[in-house]
Amino acid sequence: MLKAPDHQVAGHEACEGKLGPLVDGSGRFYKPLQSDERGTQEVAFYTSFSSNQRIPDHIRQYFPLFHGTQLLEGSDGSGLHPHLVMQDLMSDFQKPSVVDIKIGSRTWYPEAAENYIQKCLKKDRDGSSLQLGFRISGVKVFATKELAYWKPSKEQVKSFTADDVRLVLRKYVSANPSSDSDPDSNFASLVYGGSNGILAQLLELKAWFEDQTIFHFYSASILMMYEKDAVETGKSGAQVKLVDFAHVVED
Repeated sequence: MLKAPDHQVAGHEACEGKLGPLVDGSGRFYKPLQSDERGTQEVAFYTSFSSNQRIPDHIRQYFPLFHGTQLLEGSDGSGLHPHLVMQDLMSDFQKPSVVDIKIGSRTWYPEAAENYIQKCLKKDRDGSSLQLGFRISGVKVFATKELAYWKPSKEQVKSFTADDVRLVLRKYVSANPSSDSDPDSNFASLVYGGSNGILAQLLELKAWFEDQTIFHFYSASILMMYEKDAVETGKSGAQVKLVDFAHVVED
């Protein structure tokens, strides 16, 4: 049975009669295609990426598996809509902490219309994109059984300054993420550090991005995820995945 994802932190959500992504509980994620060229462009990227022999296997692990497209009843009840069918990246997590990061200091693609460029430019200027080269689009951190999750509202996320982003990235790896003044960063070394931590994974991706000439990525996002129960027992299991490819241009 299809339902809205439990752990989505950014993008359009399938709630209150709105069209958004769905999951089936067996490891697949269904994303409605955007009705303009962005939907077609994202399908084209996944199709090309999945079959391109020049993509190294160690890089493929950072992208969701692609299972084609499928016509499904939209979450808003408006009838059949084409959906991308992808790997549900959160299906194996029980108590995930996840942050969605929009990468790049410039988030529009070269052929974008002027009104779209101005919209993106405003977001880039108002957030941390110009200063840091990225901004947080959403975050959700498992705190305790009593408090469940710490999850700032969309309006709070939109207003994050560069200093706020630095604080949030500390909260993300803290046992007390709700603390405004002194997050403990207890899990920083496990989640961010080590040979399999988030920083090592990001560096591996960075090396490929600096070398590859197949795709130009605009307005893509990075998901960083870890399981709270795992880090509390001294294990990391942190994962980095790239998502959002409606503006990728193939060379």
